[in-house]
Amino acid sequence: MAPKFGSSGLRGLVTELTDELVADYLHAFLSSTGHNTLYLGRDLRPSSPHIAKVILETARASRVDVVDCGALGTPALALASMSAKAPAIMVTGSHIPADRNGLKFYLPDGEVSKEDELAINEAYVAQIRYCGTASGTLHKIDAETPYIARYLEAFGASALKGLKIGVYRHSSVARDTMEAVIRGLGAEVVPLANSDTFIPVDTEAVDPETREKLRGWCQENGLDAIASTDGDADRPMLTDETGKVIPGDILGVLTARLLAAKSVVTPVSSNDMVRCLPDFEEVILTRIGSPFVIAGMGEAANPEVVGFEANGGFLLGFEAQVAGPLSPLPTRDCMLPIIAPLIAAQQAGKPLSEVMTSLPPCFTAADRVQEIDRAKAEVFLNGLIGDESKRSTFFAPFGTIAATDLTDGLRIDFESGDVLHLRPSGNAPEFRIYSQAKSEAKAVALVECISQRVVLEVL
Repeated sequence: MAPKFGSSGLRGLVTELTDELVADYLHAFLSSTGHNTLYLGRDLRPSSPHIAKVILETARASRVDVVDCGALGTPALALASMSAKAPAIMVTGSHIPADRNGLKFYLPDGEVSKEDELAINEAYVAQIRYCGTASGTLHKIDAETPYIARYLEAFGASALKGLKIGVYRHSSVARDTMEAVIRGLGAEVVPLANSDTFIPVDTEAVDPETREKLRGWCQENGLDAIASTDGDADRPMLTDETGKVIPGDILGVLTARLLAAKSVVTPVSSNDMVRCLPDFEEVILTRIGSPFVIAGMGEAANPEVVGFEANGGFLLGFEAQVAGPLSPLPTRDCMLPIIAPLIAAQQAGKPLSEVMTSLPPCFTAADRVQEIDRAKAEVFLNGLIGDESKRSTFFAPFGTIAATDLTDGLRIDFESGDVLHLRPSGNAPEFRIYSQAKSEAKAVALVECISQRVVLEVL
């Protein structure tokens, strides 16, 4: 299948991301921006340096100046390009396997919208060729240091004093950045499991083997938490002191509370806890994907607006006041939803596990069925959506259906209060499965059971 736009960016197999295709999409993007400067970054997967080189050389040949930021996290690149009011491209496949890669596009004011993606695709199909008016110079800059300083200046050098935090480095492009921020805020850092081979960590569906390692590392090292990210560092992963992974949408809730946000925008797949708390005046639910969250933030009633996804990526839409001012960054970020829950626990004088138990009892679980037949999965899901009898039969083992939501895929609310949500991935041959229940055990059991039923239908 040819590379296509998913929930965030253009994705495809490395073998399909040919030099010609990458160059054509670069021209299409530049033609939609009309700018003469391009910021460029990349993750650590093996194919990223070559793809970045193609972009760099094509842009310079098209009389566009290139600011090469090297290997760094997506939010750090976005902060640099938005500060310079310039467009940017991040070469990354995010959390998906190394045989795939992609491009994330940024306009001077942030991520491209779905309308922008349509315009880029139309220019790609039309084979538009862009010619700028610059000299095609190359500049290399350090974009990570300002990103690190943003958090140190906002939270202060003693914000995490007394904590011992593990950093699961794997192949996250922000592994050094994470350590610098956490150490700069006063915590002791324990580096864990650096890898020279790319490891596709999905923070929304952490595999059982990794979860067991996290528990072991916490016990062996006496850690207060372990922090990590996905490959390009726009999704956080944080555990409590036992090594238990805290769901990304709960990190979002804790972060929004600490920042005193009044409006919260999040996809329909996120934990309903955000709607149960009195802290927020407005909650807007969207389709899955940061472009939809950003669009929702623009519709919010309050200026103090934030967004987050179930994967934990956090978008700050206003200047928050913590120990110092924290400037807006309306793109998915990993560091803020790692730092904020740790600080909230510090302020409460409790370990993270106790902070979790003080929240309303609303638990989620997620999984994915990989290497699906996309066409077969589409037929299966459309059948459930369009045929009430088929839908009732398929979900009968889980109870009586109370309501359905078609905002993104198919979400089923049962009379028991349980929730199941099915959705094909927008950027990989996967079927995403989400559940919600009043106990963690029930949420996990729901996902395991529905996954088995989905496998029979789509594999």
